[in-house]
Amino acid sequence: MGALRALAAGVLVLALASGCHDASNSANKTAGDGSSTSAPPGGTASRPGDDAWRIPDRLVARPNELAGYADHVSVRSGEPFRLFVTSPEHAFTVRAFRIGWYGGAGAKLIWTSPEIPGPTQPQPILTKDRMVTAINWSPTTTVQTRDWPAGSYLLLLRASNGKETYVPIVIRSGSARGAVLIVSGVNTDQAYNGWGGYDLYVGAHKHSHDQRSLMVTFDRPYGYNPARGVLHDNLPLVQLAERSGVPLAYATSVDLQADPGLLNGARAIVFGGHDEYWSLPMRQAVTRARDAGTNLAFLGANSIYRRIRYAADPHGPNRIIVDYKDAGLDPIHNAPDTTVNWRQNPYPNPENSLVGMLYECHPAKGAFTVRDPNFFLFAGTGAKAGSAYPGLVGNEADRAYPIAGTPADLQVVAHSPTTCDKRHTFSDATYYTAKSGAGVFATGTIEWVRALQGPDPEYGVGPASVAFAQKVTLNLFTALAAGPMGRTHPAIGNLAAVHDLATTATGTGGPIGQSPGPSSD
Repeated sequence: MGALRALAAGVLVLALASGCHDASNSANKTAGDGSSTSAPPGGTASRPGDDAWRIPDRLVARPNELAGYADHVSVRSGEPFRLFVTSPEHAFTVRAFRIGWYGGAGAKLIWTSPEIPGPTQPQPILTKDRMVTAINWSPTTTVQTRDWPAGSYLLLLRASNGKETYVPIVIRSGSARGAVLIVSGVNTDQAYNGWGGYDLYVGAHKHSHDQRSLMVTFDRPYGYNPARGVLHDNLPLVQLAERSGVPLAYATSVDLQADPGLLNGARAIVFGGHDEYWSLPMRQAVTRARDAGTNLAFLGANSIYRRIRYAADPHGPNRIIVDYKDAGLDPIHNAPDTTVNWRQNPYPNPENSLVGMLYECHPAKGAFTVRDPNFFLFAGTGAKAGSAYPGLVGNEADRAYPIAGTPADLQVVAHSPTTCDKRHTFSDATYYTAKSGAGVFATGTIEWVRALQGPDPEYGVGPASVAFAQKVTLNLFTALAAGPMGRTHPAIGNLAAVHDLATTATGTGGPIGQSPGPSSD
């Protein structure tokens, strides 16, 4: 099933899933500056939407047919941004769709451009660091965002021949105070973006890790199947969050570094299905928020695995992601922000101290298996000890280990037998409470958010798994918005009863505190 067609089906399944709380009459509000809201009056849950945001598979433009990028990953409502577009066609239009529930439509049309001449831009530049950049393109149009509500947006570009593509952008909230902040993982989206033949994994000769980019930039379009990360790892989460009726705020990975004050007073911070690439200031900002009482939710796997830096270019700060993945290659080779995996030398700081567990392996496949049916987020699901939900574990997974940095009160609420590259291991879902009272929940699987959009035969995700994931996620949003979860739901540590393995030898994520080696996960 094509990715875009699957999303269309997923919105309908979400409306019909019997296991989910129905918040269609709730007045969802999006946090803005202070106590103001920037959501449409009455919220988005029951407001009508527009089906035209979905691109049929037959109309998806190839990169040489239509492509574009924005000079910001996020802006505040009222701030302009520029689009850089290339097309052999004589004209194109832009429509801005805000992702939300909108009565099941999944998005709403906010703005439509007039017809714009379609320029052909020069070939992109390949730098000495094997970074493909379209910084040499000329701006095509400037988009004004006056009165656009904060949220996650897809700009749908349509050429005069009918071909279409997306440019994602976030209208970020001025403040997350009193709200649940949803973070769009744009760093990871860009790391896997192969437009121009290079990304942080491979180069012009595919499967050649040695020829990978050492830096990637936001100043280029996304490749074929554009906005892949938004569609799979963020969009289903945003739609369900807006249906839940809790106060929401929006930002991107970049904003966690550029504006850490945005997190002050947030009820919670939620990360989507795949948020792998983190800078040191990002992690410091989120850790401070947790220690001030802000709940965290990691609804994926492989979070905080790669340590990156940002660099500036002529379009502004934080436009380039630097990731040598090797201290020997990085000019800053012995510092807390040397670009290696977070668990590697120098200055190893594995992700388990914040997420609760470690990245385990890829490719993973298994059934999400409940260990503690009394866990408060499982309420109303009908789950029992040993209940298994096929397809929810994949294609990357995390696992809890009793090692340094793992929270002492870590509660393993699901312990799922998993096959990973023909090896047997486990994928865990965990919960712990910080001294501040903040609660931290992690699903331990990338497939969780993708399952929110509906059944996925490719991964064996059926209706029962979808209903379970949706209900747990709706319970989660309600709990996150109520304040520090640990004050009403303190974690009950049980890791010692689940695991006695003190190494990471079963996984492909690598050991702690060693020098980096080749990695393609």
